[in-house]
Amino acid sequence: MATKITVKDHGSIQVEGEFEVFDLKGKKFDLTGKQTIWLCRCGHSKNKPFCDGSHKAANFNSEINAK
Repeated sequence: MATKITVKDHGSIQVEGEFEVFDLKGKKFDLTGKQTIWLCRCGHSKNKPFCDGSHKAANFNSEINAK
């Protein structure tokens, strides 16, 4: 499956398919067995870069529309 990235209104970035995630030092995050992840956009997650749902309590507001 090709990688599909969906930016969710008022929430996370959903990544599906085949992908790898690295930090700035080139170290790969262990995503063994995961074909879907959610990345934080609000900056409040305690598990960055991954979403932990903190955007809800923070009332994160951001609507995204492709042009």
